[in-house]
Amino acid sequence: MKRVHNFSAGPAVLPLSVLEKAQEEFSNYRNKGASIIEMSHRGPEYTEIHTQAEMRLKQITGADDDWEVLFLQGGASMQFLQVAVNFLNEERTADYIDTGSWSSKAIKEAKMFGGVNVAFSGKEEQYTRLPDQIELAYSDAPEYVHITSNNTIFGTQFAKEPDAPAPLVCDASSDFLSRPLDLAKYGLIYAGAQKNLGPSGVTVVMVRKSFMERQRVEPIPTILNYKTHIGKLFHTPPVFAVYMVNYVLEWILEKGGLDYFQAFNADKATLLYEELDRDDFYRGTVEKGSRSAMNVTFRIHDEELESTFLKEAAQQDLVALKGHRSVGGIRASIYNACPRESVEALVSFMKDFRAARG
Repeated sequence: MKRVHNFSAGPAVLPLSVLEKAQEEFSNYRNKGASIIEMSHRGPEYTEIHTQAEMRLKQITGADDDWEVLFLQGGASMQFLQVAVNFLNEERTADYIDTGSWSSKAIKEAKMFGGVNVAFSGKEEQYTRLPDQIELAYSDAPEYVHITSNNTIFGTQFAKEPDAPAPLVCDASSDFLSRPLDLAKYGLIYAGAQKNLGPSGVTVVMVRKSFMERQRVEPIPTILNYKTHIGKLFHTPPVFAVYMVNYVLEWILEKGGLDYFQAFNADKATLLYEELDRDDFYRGTVEKGSRSAMNVTFRIHDEELESTFLKEAAQQDLVALKGHRSVGGIRASIYNACPRESVEALVSFMKDFRAARG
């Protein structure tokens, strides 16, 4: 069976063992005579999957009983809206740290519901770096501080959570479960699953019960109210996506949890960045202190060579390396399930390409 070296930013590579397990069960889940996607979301089979995924996620992250786990739909874009409609109004303000396209979209949604203080914006610098703590200009009494922990398009990532005067609300879509979290700093975490956690179609939301006490008192549309989804299935969940997430969570635990993946991902990123920094043939697009271990973005000194690079890479089964359409260039997404062998193959190709055209 042919498997390419997949550097897609999302939907992204998944663990082969998980794919094979799902393949075995797809038409006949645990000898029930039907696929899991044909079964009721209120039946015992899916109930077990849903409950197990919640428990595994809490185990992996170290979340205690103050945390609720929700499996929602609509992606991070829905959460830009849902967070704001639950916690903001005309009398309330939230602080947003603008570090890329997705955080700027979150700001746009939040402004429809309440006050927004932009504590930092990297827009004028083309989002090439993340702020130092001293640069964050917080408001006096924010309801929450919103961050995007990793920026898929620009290739930046917070090395650690910033200190903040209110609970963090985090769009963790592209680095969720790639490293340990300091949960004491967070009120709510959301992540589209299609990067590190599973297929597209489900958004994981972790929210503190104590943070929910900050919810605004004005009426909230039922489907957007987090309380609608806590402790019950309000409507049909994305069954297959949650099923896959559950197996990916099992795989993360088997591998050794977040400490393992932090070291594993750092090793892959170091291998690739060392090649970028070897000379000026390739150049990274962000400041070194802000570099992402998930999305490595770079250019070639002669940008006209980039289309050739991408074409020849694909011929070597190195696929999905084209940078986001808004910025161009080259991007290698090396999430949890990206094998080290894929990064080694990319580095080897980069060396050969430089030798031929350097």
